[in-house]
Amino acid sequence: MVHYRTCNLCEAMCGIRIVVDEGRIQSIRGDADDPFSRGHICPKAVALQDVHADPDRLKNPVRRTAGGWQRLSWDEAFDEAAARIQAVQGAHGRDAMALYVGNPTVHNHGALLFGGLLSRALRTRHRFSATSVDQLPHHLAAYLMYGHQLLLPVPDLDRARFLLVLGANPVVSNGSLMTAPDVARRLKDIRARGGRVVVVDPRRSETAAMADEHLFIRPGTDVLLLLALLHTLFAEQRTAPGRLEAFTDGWDVLARAVEPFAPGRVAAATGIAADRMRGLARQFATSAPAVCYGRVGVSTQAFGGLCQWLIQALNIATGNLDRAGGAMFTRPAFDLVEQTARRRQHGHFATRRTRVRQLPNFGGEFPVAALAEEILTPGDGQIRGLLTSAGNPVLSTPNGGQLDRALATLDAMIAIDFYVNETTRHAHVILPPTFALEHGHYDVVFHTLAIRNTAKYSPPLFAPAPGARHDWQILLELATRLNRRGFKSSVVAGLTRAVTGTLGPDAMLAWALRQGPYGAGWRPWGGLTLRALKRAPHGVDLGPLEPCLPERLFTRDRRIDLAPAVFVADLPRVGASLPDGDEPAVLHDEPGGDAAVPVARRADPGLRAGRCENARGSEDTRLVLIGRRELRSNNSWMHNCERLVKGPRRCTLQMHPADASARGLGEGDTVRVTSRVGHVEVPVEVTDEMMPGVVSLPHGWGHGRPGVLQRVATRDPGASINDLTDDRAIDALCGTAAFSGVAVKVERWLEA
Repeated sequence: MVHYRTCNLCEAMCGIRIVVDEGRIQSIRGDADDPFSRGHICPKAVALQDVHADPDRLKNPVRRTAGGWQRLSWDEAFDEAAARIQAVQGAHGRDAMALYVGNPTVHNHGALLFGGLLSRALRTRHRFSATSVDQLPHHLAAYLMYGHQLLLPVPDLDRARFLLVLGANPVVSNGSLMTAPDVARRLKDIRARGGRVVVVDPRRSETAAMADEHLFIRPGTDVLLLLALLHTLFAEQRTAPGRLEAFTDGWDVLARAVEPFAPGRVAAATGIAADRMRGLARQFATSAPAVCYGRVGVSTQAFGGLCQWLIQALNIATGNLDRAGGAMFTRPAFDLVEQTARRRQHGHFATRRTRVRQLPNFGGEFPVAALAEEILTPGDGQIRGLLTSAGNPVLSTPNGGQLDRALATLDAMIAIDFYVNETTRHAHVILPPTFALEHGHYDVVFHTLAIRNTAKYSPPLFAPAPGARHDWQILLELATRLNRRGFKSSVVAGLTRAVTGTLGPDAMLAWALRQGPYGAGWRPWGGLTLRALKRAPHGVDLGPLEPCLPERLFTRDRRIDLAPAVFVADLPRVGASLPDGDEPAVLHDEPGGDAAVPVARRADPGLRAGRCENARGSEDTRLVLIGRRELRSNNSWMHNCERLVKGPRRCTLQMHPADASARGLGEGDTVRVTSRVGHVEVPVEVTDEMMPGVVSLPHGWGHGRPGVLQRVATRDPGASINDLTDDRAIDALCGTAAFSGVAVKVERWLEA
């Protein structure tokens, strides 16, 4: 039997062809007939079969006991989970219970569509998600400029002639907030049609290696580069917004805001010569169509919010927003933007603040950098319970060691997950959902972010095990039990479960498709339907992205706000970080990040005994740490797949040869990396791909903590970059974790 579906392991939406014989997968290959991915897949897709058959994957609910994990029936598990949540909220108030949602939720339309039921049933203000360690600045810019937090423009790669990439590695990520399978081929196509690709990154990434030009930049200074580019456009009168000018406000405000940031003033801080900045601005302005794309590296720094605003401003000022080959908006079959707008869920910012550090909320969530302190700090409103869904925040949020310790103090922790991992090992009850091959699949979010309008539904490949529950069924049942608080709420809860439980997520999907731009609306026939998608196993192509402004705007006056007051008011923070003076000579190979910061070593029983040695003396020479993405990895749970972790060791500290030589280090040497919050031991990989003064660790590793029940992952655990990242290092504007540019010390580590 041949089964066609979409791979759900990253954002690329690659079509795959699965051959099954007698209930076992024989092969997984790219689907050459998928109109979007056209046969492309990466190594992750082949690992779908490994996760499905993984003996470590939980199939039944379990309870943590002093003697180990005890299997429960579903009724027992739901009863205990609901009772623990209600006990915490009954004793300490609704906000004593918190909710954390991980990013796999957006790869599962059932979990996505039913997650709101549980969130509302918890009735807590303490909601967190992976958004604030990843993409919150994108949503903030979209909300303030275009009126809706999900109205995110994506690069029209297939028609661009100039692509400027900041802090992103789309060849490995296949886009990320720019769903685009086989980016490598698409970049080659840009160059083949006479275009140009420029990458700005502290590391010569896989994307940079394919570009026409790569510029090293000191971590955390992208905001200065963007300000300098806009300064040049205004100073040289190269702004050309075209038709956008008719419905865009704030030109004079933006021009005044960027005036202090001349290339000569910011060159020394960025490590990029002023003349090259001016030249880059001129190239971008004259290479129509052009598009600037910035992702995790520019979002997760102290000025991440400003960076995403300035990227939008750069595209607007050159007329490259809502233009073929520029930054464009999708017209998805399931129009998530329109659906949420109907429910008045455009977004909101800073309507509430956290108890301890007064960090602002966004879209109903607090920054996850505050989660540990909200658990550990006594007082009214202290978090005493946590429900996690599809997330491993101990490995994916800043200062994971602190959060690890905080979770151990909770009165109640419930996890919806199918692994006992670094986070869920603290849970009192784990409720495991089915895996992707056991339920239908439609990419609600990633069709909204795709570089071409497409739609595809994947039916289940395997029947779930008897008694197994899908994510949406777990969410619905928990919500129903939590809503039984009085006669009226019990009746409403019962009706909700009866209606939504009978219909399920596919009925909600079918309705949304009918109400979407290609559907028949309330007519009983015609248009794009779920039934039609089921008859098109390879998916359907709905055409290229098309201009849609100003009609698609959700601001009150349907005009773009080019200079939102929130962003303009934050610019003095950037200016304060700059020294005064004229343009100095700038060399790319100047090491940076040598400012001393206090070091706090943490006690961890899992650390190996040993000692540090500095072969060149005892001076405290600092480096700057950044993360990196690996092709075979997206989420931490993928490290339990043998075929994704076999081969050369991937959890290494990449370091420039000059930095390694200065410390007497060679390839493969073990080093201790120390930051303010902790330390890890890891082997060194010496490479000139790194900017001098900068080192890099991949994310998602660190499986050596006791109690993790993932045999493949714990065999080669690696080190967690988030045992080094600092929960105190945030974007002061929006609270996003500032992962990029953490000051660290690197020393040789000698085993005891």
